Amino acid sequence: MTMQQIYLAIPLVPLLASIVVGLWGRKLPRAAAHWITTLAVAISFVASIVVYRDVMAGNTFNGDVYVWAMIGEVRMAVGFLIDPLTAMMLIVVTFVSLMVHVYTIGYMADDDGYARFFSYICLFTFSMLMLVMSNNFLQLFFGWEAVGLVSYLLIGFWFKRPTAIYANLKAFMANRVGDFGFIVGIGLVLAYFGSIDYAEVFAKAPAAAATTIDVWGIAPWSLLTVTCICLFVGAMGKSAQVPLHVWLPDSMEGPTPISALIHAATMVTAGIFMVARMSPLFEHSTTALAVVTVIGATGALFLGILGMVQFDIKRVVAYSTLSQLGYMTVALGVSAYAGAMFHLMTHAFFKALLFLGAGSVIIALHHDQDMRNMGGLRKYMPITYWTMLIGSLALCGMPPFAGFFSKDVIIEAARDSHIPGHAYAYACVLLGAFVTAFYTFRLMFMTFHGSERFRTAVHHDQEHEDATTEAAGGAHDDGHGAEHAIEPKESPWVVTVPLVLLAIPSILAGWVAIGPMAFGDYFGKSIFVLPAHDVLGELKAGWHGAAAFLVHGMQAPSFWLALAGIAAAAYLYLVNIALPARLARAAGGLYAFLLNNYYVDRFNDWFFAGGFRAIGGLFSNVGDRRIIEGIVNGSAAFIAWCGRLLRPLQSGYVYHYAFTMIIGLFALLTWWVIR
Repeated sequence: MTMQQIYLAIPLVPLLASIVVGLWGRKLPRAAAHWITTLAVAISFVASIVVYRDVMAGNTFNGDVYVWAMIGEVRMAVGFLIDPLTAMMLIVVTFVSLMVHVYTIGYMADDDGYARFFSYICLFTFSMLMLVMSNNFLQLFFGWEAVGLVSYLLIGFWFKRPTAIYANLKAFMANRVGDFGFIVGIGLVLAYFGSIDYAEVFAKAPAAAATTIDVWGIAPWSLLTVTCICLFVGAMGKSAQVPLHVWLPDSMEGPTPISALIHAATMVTAGIFMVARMSPLFEHSTTALAVVTVIGATGALFLGILGMVQFDIKRVVAYSTLSQLGYMTVALGVSAYAGAMFHLMTHAFFKALLFLGAGSVIIALHHDQDMRNMGGLRKYMPITYWTMLIGSLALCGMPPFAGFFSKDVIIEAARDSHIPGHAYAYACVLLGAFVTAFYTFRLMFMTFHGSERFRTAVHHDQEHEDATTEAAGGAHDDGHGAEHAIEPKESPWVVTVPLVLLAIPSILAGWVAIGPMAFGDYFGKSIFVLPAHDVLGELKAGWHGAAAFLVHGMQAPSFWLALAGIAAAAYLYLVNIALPARLARAAGGLYAFLLNNYYVDRFNDWFFAGGFRAIGGLFSNVGDRRIIEGIVNGSAAFIAWCGRLLRPLQSGYVYHYAFTMIIGLFALLTWWVIR
């Protein structure tokens, strides 16, 4: 088998499996659904390793597989760009997807939509693979929209739940806003570069740096600034950046396996990957980089803060994703693209681990997700506990776990950058270290430590209650459910094995990858950085190996802030467990402000949704009913009036018609004589 055939097999084998299971899954034995799709993703993973080894040997590929249309000089093709950036993404996507497929066998064992779910997640994997392997903007857009479509299907997988339907529509609409900017950016590329092929566009980027265009008839703007900002708007939708982040927490309405897949390796990482791939364009616009930096920094801190007040275990991890995506975006903005991709890789492992671990807890507690109904699970679920502890330490950036290396690279890059807004970004990502550690270990302490609250847990539908329920010392009761006894136990091996396998790279990936990825030449020509922006090149002067970096990091303020966050969580949720409730009551409006997501959702519902409903009502009542229906009904009434006016002339008597003819003839003769 040639390498080109292996390239084709990586995305097409999951696609074929998805089609087979999707069309014939109900007719096949139930186990066939997971065997077919899991083996397909396993084949893609093995093929990705082969491709990775080939790329590391110096073999890259950039070519079209099939040209399906030509419009003038513009070539519409299915093509692949296989380079170090793609190879790394292939490993991450296929490995995490494989773990999710195995995990799903246990998690969805009793679900009626078993085959349908496996078909969807396999299709999701295909879509992401097509996105990362693309060598042109059109195929990128195809993969971009495909992951959006499948995420819509997966978030609303339990379509009988009104909350799931609301969540998938919300995700779909928020992404359409981002995708509008994305397609405008691609349109600008096509209009001014005359091509949608990456290589051709990137080669023309330096010459286009001085090109300006008129926007709204004001002062001329840099073409690359407008193009890059439009492309980044697309990334804001897919990667849930402020203010298009609102869909991501609600995506927790989908089953836990898809939460892990969306948040770790697919969908939300698409925007980060896209900006890194577009580095030859972004590097020529300092303005665009500054916009990326400020937006990423805002999300890294302020969206992380929201995780500090959540009670739903999956939502805590979801807000963590929002914050970590902000870190990656900051790295992109300060031109530390390699640092962003390094953190993307490490984050994929420990975030998938945390989501799947949360799902293991949810299984044990009969699908109760409220942390106020947990506690003391450590002795019942030791594998889940220890693997989640590894994931939590990696997320907090504690040495020597993977997140420590990748997060510290970003913090130091933000500190030493020269991009406008870097000082604000540095303050945000530094304070974010405390916030991340606090909400992560708040989750761990409320779930696995303290008193056992699950024995008298209550099923309820309401996620957020008033501030008095903040205390971790008592089970939550909304007055609408019946108490029931729960005897938790460790999850089956199909759930715990993926946790263990994800815990390994959560420990080791940072050690192994920081040298070649962050400070080496792993990415080569995959990423372009101007010398004036090369902040990682400046940091490289102080690079003396992973061990020295670890020692240096333990003296940095981010490490001590993370320790302070862990200590604060321990005091509030293990020692003085009544204090959180008192603090929540004392905070009053501020606490409600955080609990309601800064009221962004309410503003969107009132301003955007309400505004569009009002505009729709205006067009319906005035435009449709009064104007359009008025014209239609008015023309009908006019014809009826004319009929009533002319009806007396139709008497049926011959002499009336003869008399009329004589008058008409006389009138014609008179007109002819006068003329």
